[in-house]
Amino acid sequence: MIKRSKLCGLLGALALAGAVQAQAQTQTKDAVTVQLDWVVRGNHAPFFVARDKGYFAEQGIDAGTIRKGTGSTDALRLVANGNADFGFSDLPTLMVGRSQGIANTALVAVNQKTPLAIISVKKNFDLKSVQQLKGANIGVHPAGSTYIFLKAALAKNGISLNDIKQSTVSPPYENFLLLNRVNAVPGYIDAEVPELEHKAGGPGSLSVLHGADLGIQSYGSGMFTADKTIAERPDLVRRFVAAYMKGYADVIQDPGAAADSLIRNNPEYKGKKEMLVAQLQADLDYTFFSAHTREHGLGWIDPAQWRATATLYKEQGALAASFDDSKGFDTRFLQQAGPVKR
Repeated sequence: MIKRSKLCGLLGALALAGAVQAQAQTQTKDAVTVQLDWVVRGNHAPFFVARDKGYFAEQGIDAGTIRKGTGSTDALRLVANGNADFGFSDLPTLMVGRSQGIANTALVAVNQKTPLAIISVKKNFDLKSVQQLKGANIGVHPAGSTYIFLKAALAKNGISLNDIKQSTVSPPYENFLLLNRVNAVPGYIDAEVPELEHKAGGPGSLSVLHGADLGIQSYGSGMFTADKTIAERPDLVRRFVAAYMKGYADVIQDPGAAADSLIRNNPEYKGKKEMLVAQLQADLDYTFFSAHTREHGLGWIDPAQWRATATLYKEQGALAASFDDSKGFDTRFLQQAGPVKR
């Protein structure tokens, strides 16, 4: 009886010690806030997958807060001023922010090629060549990145803004196209296009001129953090990137499961799995991979490609000519993560 009592006491002590240790481990996790650029989209999935599968927890990180955003500019400001730890944004906009003193650094280039394109509803305006835009009525949002893209795409193909008619539109653009109020709009193939295609009649109902095919050599969106975080907490950055990249690899391996993760964490997307998968598939088909990802791994940021992106924005007057295009990205942490090559 005494032996049993001692054994029970020992087991109880061990259980208590285990509970205390588990609690201590939980308490010592680094709590971080992630700031997205917009409402949840397919290319945000790596954050949610990494959290759901415990990759952040394995790295001693509690990524309990992933906030929706109202645009890349706001996301960049929130991270730079310490109101969030990591973020997701349009990388050219990150460059513009740096030129204005918003000190962030890109860690992962998710979209190796621009996800921007010029889009039309085929039955209304069957767009097969950029030259067809001469004289066309184009829906534009002058304050956004889509307008800079449009100007660059036209200029690359010998067309000026004077050659088109511009009608100011605001997101969502689909009604303007569906009602044939404009002939075409610049937009994101991994955002608006899947939903617009569904409303326009399904696969094949849209004409899409991809930015890369129009001569636009530019990164799209990516994951970033503040310069201050890199300087003061480099180990946290290393661990966060390692977990994020595991999530990213899983997203590519199984887009359907990634969409399930997005829906599980964002119930407002219930019933929209097909749209989320279509967004991811667009990136899988056109933007996630490049010669650089095949050589160095997913998300790689190549200095020459970074310079080309900066040059494009300088040419359009969106980025100061004095911007130092040798800065604004850091591949050390990505390299340490050993990203999948594809």
